[in-house]
Amino acid sequence: MEYLHTMVRVADLDAALDFYCAKLGLEEISRMDNENGRFTLVFLAAPDDAERAREHKAPMVELTYNWDPETYQGGRNFGHLAYRVDDIYAVCQRLMDGGVTINRPPRDGHMAFVRSPDGISIELLQRGVSLAPQEPWASMENTGSW
Repeated sequence: MEYLHTMVRVADLDAALDFYCAKLGLEEISRMDNENGRFTLVFLAAPDDAERAREHKAPMVELTYNWDPETYQGGRNFGHLAYRVDDIYAVCQRLMDGGVTINRPPRDGHMAFVRSPDGISIELLQRGVSLAPQEPWASMENTGSW
């Protein structure tokens, strides 16, 4: 058995790509438009996995965009996607600067949670040893649910 990808339905493909790629830092690996099925699939990978993902040797996130409008609810029921990052404070700052709410700030220098435009919970974990607590993160309260 081999883990291949996680599929997430998105209501606005441009907003989703802005979040996952421009703000979170994932890379688009491939895209497929299906005229008959009226949907687009976009496969994304973390930068450290991108080369292997292109060879189908690393897991990816599959964004599924249905061309006919649909309303999606219950992102929390999905659980979350998790990514290991080199500097959790820098990633959270980049996300915040891009207008993303940090739902669970990295007060411990180790873990944070944010949400995609479609309500999917994203866990960020510090690579290696937790960073020393620092402001503004150490005293920042949780916002919303994660």
